[in-house]
Amino acid sequence: MANKMSLLVPKTTKPRYSSLCSDDELLDDETHCYQSVSVQRGSWCDDFGSISGSQNSIYLPYTGHVSASLPREELDSTSVPVIKMGWLDKNPPQGSLIYQRRWVKLDAEYLRYFDTEKDVYSKRIIPTVSITGVVNVGDQKFEVVTHNRTFLFRAESDLDRNEWVAVLKSCVGVSRARTSLDLTFNPCVNYEMKGYLEMRGLRSKLYTVVCADKVYLYKNTEDYRLGIGITSIDMNVGNVKEMDRRGFDLTTPYRIFSFVADTDQLKDQWVEAMRDSIKEALSNYEVAERIWAEPSNQMCADCSAAKPEWAAINLAVVFCKRCAGEHRGLGPSVSKVRSLKMDKKVWTEDLIQLFLAVGNERANQFWAANVPPSEELTLNSSSDERRRFITAKYREGKYRRYHTLFGNQRELNNALCINVQSSDVCETLALVFCGADVSCDTGDPELTSPIALAQHHSQTLQVEFLTQNRHTEIPRSEVKVPIDTVHYMAPPSITHNGFLFKTGSMARPITEKKGKEEFSRRWCVLNDGNFSYYESDKNATPNGGLKMKEIVCLAVNPPETHGYDHTFELYSDSERLYLFGTDNPDAMREWVKSIAKSFIPSGAEHLLLKDFERIGRLRYKDRLNREMSRLGWFCLVGSGLHIRLEEDNSDETIDLQKLQELSIQPENEVLVLVERGRTLYIEGERKLDFQGWAAAIQRNAGSSGDTLSQQQLMDSDIPVIVDRCIQFITQYGLTSEGIYRKSGVNSKIAALLEELRRDARCVWLKEGEHQVDDVSNVLKRFFRDIAEGLFGAEAHAWLSATGVSDESSRICQYRLLFSDLPRVNQATLRALVNHLYCVQRFADLNQMNLHNLAIVFGPTLFQTDGKDYSAGRVIEDLIQHYVTIFHVNEQQLKKQLDEITYIIKLRDNLTPKAGTGSGDFICTVYLEEKKETAEQHVKIPAAMTSAELTFEILDRRKLSVREKDYWCCFEVNEKEETERPLHYQERVLPIFHSLGTDSHLLVKKHFSMEAMLVYLASKVEVSKHGMMKFREERSLLGLGLSSGSFNDRYFILTSTSLRLYKEVRNLQKLQRPELQCSNRPEREWPVKCLKVYLGIKKKLRPPTCWGLTVVYESEKQEKQERQQWYLCCDTQTDMREWFATFMSIQNGGRVWPAEWLKSRSTSRSAPLDARFGNVSLIPLRGSENEMRNSVAAFTADPLALFRNV
Repeated sequence: MANKMSLLVPKTTKPRYSSLCSDDELLDDETHCYQSVSVQRGSWCDDFGSISGSQNSIYLPYTGHVSASLPREELDSTSVPVIKMGWLDKNPPQGSLIYQRRWVKLDAEYLRYFDTEKDVYSKRIIPTVSITGVVNVGDQKFEVVTHNRTFLFRAESDLDRNEWVAVLKSCVGVSRARTSLDLTFNPCVNYEMKGYLEMRGLRSKLYTVVCADKVYLYKNTEDYRLGIGITSIDMNVGNVKEMDRRGFDLTTPYRIFSFVADTDQLKDQWVEAMRDSIKEALSNYEVAERIWAEPSNQMCADCSAAKPEWAAINLAVVFCKRCAGEHRGLGPSVSKVRSLKMDKKVWTEDLIQLFLAVGNERANQFWAANVPPSEELTLNSSSDERRRFITAKYREGKYRRYHTLFGNQRELNNALCINVQSSDVCETLALVFCGADVSCDTGDPELTSPIALAQHHSQTLQVEFLTQNRHTEIPRSEVKVPIDTVHYMAPPSITHNGFLFKTGSMARPITEKKGKEEFSRRWCVLNDGNFSYYESDKNATPNGGLKMKEIVCLAVNPPETHGYDHTFELYSDSERLYLFGTDNPDAMREWVKSIAKSFIPSGAEHLLLKDFERIGRLRYKDRLNREMSRLGWFCLVGSGLHIRLEEDNSDETIDLQKLQELSIQPENEVLVLVERGRTLYIEGERKLDFQGWAAAIQRNAGSSGDTLSQQQLMDSDIPVIVDRCIQFITQYGLTSEGIYRKSGVNSKIAALLEELRRDARCVWLKEGEHQVDDVSNVLKRFFRDIAEGLFGAEAHAWLSATGVSDESSRICQYRLLFSDLPRVNQATLRALVNHLYCVQRFADLNQMNLHNLAIVFGPTLFQTDGKDYSAGRVIEDLIQHYVTIFHVNEQQLKKQLDEITYIIKLRDNLTPKAGTGSGDFICTVYLEEKKETAEQHVKIPAAMTSAELTFEILDRRKLSVREKDYWCCFEVNEKEETERPLHYQERVLPIFHSLGTDSHLLVKKHFSMEAMLVYLASKVEVSKHGMMKFREERSLLGLGLSSGSFNDRYFILTSTSLRLYKEVRNLQKLQRPELQCSNRPEREWPVKCLKVYLGIKKKLRPPTCWGLTVVYESEKQEKQERQQWYLCCDTQTDMREWFATFMSIQNGGRVWPAEWLKSRSTSRSAPLDARFGNVSLIPLRGSENEMRNSVAAFTADPLALFRNV
C-alpha cells in the first residue's frame, strides 16, 4: 500500500533545475524511469544547457552563488514580522500529480515560498492584497486564489491545513480593509526604474523594478501589474559592480545577480538607479517616518508625489526629490531645502513638531489657495513646468491666500505680535508671508521682538517658525487676484458644554464596534467656533480641540452602534475622525444641534431642522457643467439626499431609492448618481469623509426593509424587482407554456432573489443567462415573502368583498379599497394586474387562462394556504374587470397588446433560420467601452451602414451630437489588440458575420478624425511614401508562425497598390512615378484587398507604440490567400497620416460625410426596407413607458408594421 500511495518522480540521473518563478516547477525528461519517493527538493543547478526543452521556465544559474553567509538577522531586521511559516507541498501549474516540497512564509504583506528554509530569495512572492480567496479542497489541500491564477498547496494534516487557511483568511481580510479603495496590488507604484533585463544564463528576460530600497524581479509585465513577483532583493546588503560590455553584477552576501542591459546607456541608468537604491536603504528613516505621521505630509506639497523626502524648513512644506531641485534654485533666502533622511542634525524636536502642526494641507491652504487648474503640477510635469510653478508659488506668492490685513504693515505687525502668543502657527505663517516683519518692534521694552513674546508665552513652535524665517525673502509681488475687502463678521456665538466620552482620533473609517473601555470621559466646551476637550471640568488646559471651520462632516450613528448608546462622528479637513458618545439621548441631541449650527452656513441652516444622519460639505459636478466642481452642503435623511447649492442658493432633493444608477469611480473618488433626466457627480476632496458619505448613500439607496415602500423603486413607484421580472417575462415568456405554474430551479431562484434584494438596480436579466421559469418564480416568491403583503392591513376587506353578489357593487368595493392603498402598493398592484391581464390574453399560446392565473396568484398575493378560493376570486375579478377597476384607457391598452403581439412575431422572424446566409440579425454593440451597462442589442438589416448603426446607438442613449463630434463605429479585436474605424458607408452585416469570438463592435468618438481631415485637405498628391519598420506574420496552416523581427523598409502607397522596397538606393527615382519602372519592388499588394487596423499586439514587442496591423486577403476564389503584417511608425502623427491615406484611397477620397449632422437626420428618415425603421428592439432595461416609447411607429398606426412582418 505504501508503494501505491507514493508519487512517481524521475530518478536523479540529471541534476534538477530550479526556477526563479513557480511556472518552472517541471521535472526533466518524461522518458526517464521513475522511482517511488515521498519528497524531492530542488536546488540551484550548475548545468544550464540541458533544460532547453522546458516550457515557460526561468532558471537561475548556479554560478551566481556566494559561499559566504551572514546572519539572517541582518537581512530580517527591517522586514515585516512573519505571521506563520512551515513546510507545504505545492502543486505545479502544469497540473501534475507530483507535489514539490516548499518552505512557505506568510507576513502581513506577502505569501512567499522557498526551496528550503535556509534560502534568502524566494521562488514566488504573492501580495496578500491580490489574494481573492482561500478555499479548502479536501485531502489536506487548499487553494490560494489570485486575480490571474490559483496556487494549490497540501499540508501534512487537516489540522495544519485548517491553521493555514484560517491565518490566510484573516490576513487577506485585513489587507482588503486596508486597500478597499485602492485597486493597485503592486507595492512598486513609485518606482525609480523598471524594464526588462537579461540575466546571464537565462533564456528569457526578467522584468526588473528598482523601487525605494528594494529590487523586484518579475516574470513579465502582467505579473508586475498584479504584484505577483519572483523575489525581492533588499539593497541594504547589496553592492553594484560594472562588468564588461553591457553587463553589471548586483552582489549580496547570499547571491550574485548578473544582469545584461540592452544598451550601454541603459546599463548606466540601471547602475545609477540601483546605487541610489542602496543609498536609500542605508539612509535614516526615523525623521521621515515621524514627519509622515501627518497624513498630508505623505504627499508632495507641489506635485502630490507619494513619500516626499525633502522639505523647506522655513516654508513648512514637504516635497519630492524632483521638486527639491527647483526649490534649491530659489536660493536659501526663499527656500531652505533639507533632507528628511540625511540631514538628521537639523531636525530638532521642535522643528519636527512644527511640521506636524502645519502639514502640507494646511500650508497649501495659504500657498496654493488660488492655483488655476491649468497651472497645477502633476507627477508627470517636466522640469520647466516645475520651475515656473514653484517660482510663482514661493518667490512671487502668486497663488497665496491674501490676509485681510495685506498692505497694512502696521496692522500686520500688530497682528503678528498678538498671534505669536497663541498656538496658531498657520495664522503666523499667513501673516509673515503676507508681509509681517519677524523682527518688528513690539512696544514692550522687555519683550522687544515677536520671538521674545513667543518665548515668554512658552510657544515653542512659534519660536521655531519665526527663527527659521528671520532672513527669509518675503514675496512682494503685486496682487493678481481680487482681495475680499468686505469686513469679516463673526457668526453668532454658540456655547455649549458638558461631559462626553471620546476615543482617540483616527485616520481611517471605523469598521468595528468600539467598546466602552475604549472611550475616555472628557469635559467638552464649544465656544466661539472652537470645540475643546479637557481631562475634567477642573482643568484649565485642554487636551486637544477642533476649530469649527475645520469640520467638514458630522455623522450621527444609529443607537447602540458602539458601547455607548448614542454616538456621533466629526470629520476634519485634516483627514481625522473624532468619535464621541453618551448614554443620554437629550444630551446627544443638544451636542449635535450645537455643533452643526457652528459649522453649517446660515444659507443652509434649514437643513438642521431635519432628522439627519449625516451632514456636511462636498464638491459636486452635474451633466451640464462637467469642467468645474462646485461646493454644496449635503444632508442625508433616510433615502432622501437634500442638497443646498452654495452658488445658486437653491435646494434640491434626490430620492436615493429611485436612482437609475449608483456607482463609485475609485480611481478619482467620485460618486455617480443617475436619476431621471440628471446625473450628479459627488467628489471626495478628502478621502476619509468621502468614504463615509459613499457608504451611507449606497446603504440608504438600497432596500431599507421588507415592505414594498422600503424597496428600490422606479419613477412610477413600482419596486425595481417587480419591474425587472415583468419586463423580462413580457419579452421572453408570454409564449412559454404553463408560465407561473411551472417550477424553476430552487437554488437559482433563491440566488437570484437574494441578488435582486441586495441591489436590484445593478441586476440585468438576460435571455440565455436567466430562465423564464426561474424569473417567474422569483416574482411569486417576492410577493409571498413581502412584509404586510401587497394588500396591506386591509387584506381581509378585499377577501370579504367577494361575498358581494352584485357585480357592479363588488367592483365599486374594489375601487374603494384600491384608493385606500398606500401609493407604492397602488402602483405595484396596477402594474401586476396589467401584466397578468396581458398574460391571459395570450392563453392560446401559454395555456394560462384567467382561472389558472387566479389559482396561482391568489394564495401568493394574499399569503394564504390556498384552501379557500376567496383569494383566487379576488385576483380573477381584478384581471377580468381590469379596465373598469383601474380606470384604464382602452386605446392605450390596445396599443400595448399590439406591441406585445408585434414583439412575439418579430422574435419569430428575427430568429436566424438554418441555411440562410442573409437577413437581419441581432447584434450586441457597445457604447464607448465594453462593459455590461454599455451594451445595446440592435437588429442589423442587410443594408444598414456604419453611420446608421452609430446614429441608432446615439438615439437610444439620447446623446446629442455637436458639429465637431466624430462618432464612429469601430471593429475591435481584443486578441490582436487592434481596432478599425468603419467607413461611414460600410455595411455592418458582413463585418458582423466576420467577427470572431475575440472581436466586437464599439461606438465611440474618433478623436483623430479631425487631424486626419486637416491632413488630407492639405495633401496635393494622393500617394504617400516613406520608411516604416516592417514585420510579416503569415498564417501557415492556421499556425500563425512568425517570420522574423521588425526591419526597416521603404513603402510607396499609390491609388492602386502598396509597394515594399527592401533597399533604397535612389529615393529620387522612387518618388517620381516615371522612374519607378527601373526599381522593382520586393512586394506589391492591391490596395482594395487590404484591411488596415490601428495597433499592434504587445507580445510582438514592436519598437514603437505607433503601429498598424495590415491584413491582405486575395480575391481569387480558387486560391484563397491571407497574409498579415505589421508596420511601425516613428510618431503618432506619421501613423495617423498613413492611416488617413489608406482610408482616402480605399473610399475614393470620401473619409467623412461633408454634412455630418444632416446625414444623421437622413438616416433617421430612411425607408423601412433600407433601415430598421423607427422600431428598435424592446430594451430589457427601462421602465414600462420607455418600453412603449421605443416602438415609436405604433403612435400613428399600430398595425402598419405587421404588413412587412
